[in-house]
Amino acid sequence: MTSSRYLEPGKSTAVFNGLIRWLTKHGLSVWGSRVLGVRGRKSGELREVPVNLLPFEGKQYLVAARGETQWVRNLRAAGEGQLTVGRRTETFTYRELSNEEKPAVLRSYLKRWAFEVGTFFEGVDAKAPEEKLLEIAPGYPVFEVFTR
Repeated sequence: MTSSRYLEPGKSTAVFNGLIRWLTKHGLSVWGSRVLGVRGRKSGELREVPVNLLPFEGKQYLVAARGETQWVRNLRAAGEGQLTVGRRTETFTYRELSNEEKPAVLRSYLKRWAFEVGTFFEGVDAKAPEEKLLEIAPGYPVFEVFTR
């Protein structure tokens, strides 16, 4: 289920992510933000990045809009992670979705956060036909989250 697609963040993204991470760690979830903590594949150190946790049809999902990111690789290697808002941290495991399962989740993700992540979808939006979402699915890792 791996993909070679990866959009590297620029310096302005690092500044923005730092702000969102700080706000979320201090208890202010911005549009559903969480701080994702995952152990590094090589260092074993906890790595943190702000993410959007998508509630959809009674379940929760993490979507990697930038593709094969470091957090995706670390999560796959670690098998679990942490989601934090303020003082509340939940440990979770996951199930990675197959490409065939992704279109409905991607559509919901785009409906909710297109203003923030739309540029990473290269012209594909929430109104795209199912076939188009299925076509792009391999480039967007999606994880169903199971909190403990």
